[in-house]
Amino acid sequence: MSVKITYFAHGADADEDKEISSGWSDVELSEMGVKQSLELREKIKDRKFDVVFSSDLKRALNTAKLAFKEGAPIVIDSRLRECSYGKLNGGPKNLIEPMCEGECIYNRFPEGESYEDVKTRMADFLEFLKKDYDGKNVAIVAHKAPQLALDVLLKGRTWEQALKEDWRKAKAWKPGWEYQLN
Repeated sequence: MSVKITYFAHGADADEDKEISSGWSDVELSEMGVKQSLELREKIKDRKFDVVFSSDLKRALNTAKLAFKEGAPIVIDSRLRECSYGKLNGGPKNLIEPMCEGECIYNRFPEGESYEDVKTRMADFLEFLKKDYDGKNVAIVAHKAPQLALDVLLKGRTWEQALKEDWRKAKAWKPGWEYQLN
């Protein structure tokens, strides 16, 4: 058996227009993010999921509540949080993004996490899915670092490959990315 995972990125948040990387800062969706979430609901209305897992941060949870208003239950799981940038949560994107793609893949942000820490969280979450949701079709609504960790864990990419091929760079959003957990 296996678990079919469809990963959904949260809608635009209030920090994005300000060029801020939120990390663990618990910001709301922007008006655009609400609109995106409602549009996502329409795009996936015919897809059926056994359960929807969401990060506990508002921008992801509110996306899940808007996009999956009817249907599968929503389960909140803090392991799906974005990478903690520590002292730099809510800091300038032009400072944080280069750190995400360089030194902080393997070394922690000051008082925060590394991308490897996020990968460890996601590996634990995947073990939970394998044990408790085998044979199920699950949706996840979360953030950038957890999705990249899935690319590393389930698609065999290195961090460097996952970061280089990240859909956000090409602005190639789509209504869900598919993963298979065997």
